[in-house]
Amino acid sequence: MSINTAPIKWAQRSDSIYLTIALSDVKDESINLKDATLTFKGTSEGKEYAIDIEFFKDVNAEGSTYKTLPRSVQMHIMKKESDEEFWPRLLKDKTKEKNQVKIDWDRYVDEDDEADGFDTSALDGGMGMGGMPGMGGMGGMGGMDMEALMAQMGGMGGMGGMPGDMGMPGGNFGDDDEDDGDDDDDDDDDMPPLEES
Repeated sequence: MSINTAPIKWAQRSDSIYLTIALSDVKDESINLKDATLTFKGTSEGKEYAIDIEFFKDVNAEGSTYKTLPRSVQMHIMKKESDEEFWPRLLKDKTKEKNQVKIDWDRYVDEDDEADGFDTSALDGGMGMGGMPGMGGMGGMGGMDMEALMAQMGGMGGMGGMPGDMGMPGGNFGDDDEDDGDDDDDDDDDMPPLEES
């Protein structure tokens, strides 16, 4: 049986890395995190998967945790120094990085916008890499599906359906003083009269 490379997603904060091995229903997993490397072996849907990576810089294996969930294996890996800068990439080897690793956009933040740590509530009760069970939740938005939100908003028809006397004729947010050739009175002919109470 051939061994496949497991897909990895990652995001980071100045003090830690959130790494996801994107495999569902992982069985017989073997995870070995050391200060410089991570090895993983496991089966998913009858196929064998493995990872053998070397981190860009050393991590703190003792303070890191992981948990095998129904849809993935998630790891909260602490960087060696808490005042560490953002890494330019996860792996020391740039070639492996391009072929094996993707950014976890659900957890991504820009270095300048970092305010909170990761939401590690999914790791509560997780296995400590060095004997430390779960790290507890730190809050956060989780995986907001922006694409679905935008599609929902697009289905509302935008602002184009609003009457002209609300300062937004036909979705145009320009000055009302400008003469754009439209005569707002034409729109009122199609409108039913207002009922007075």
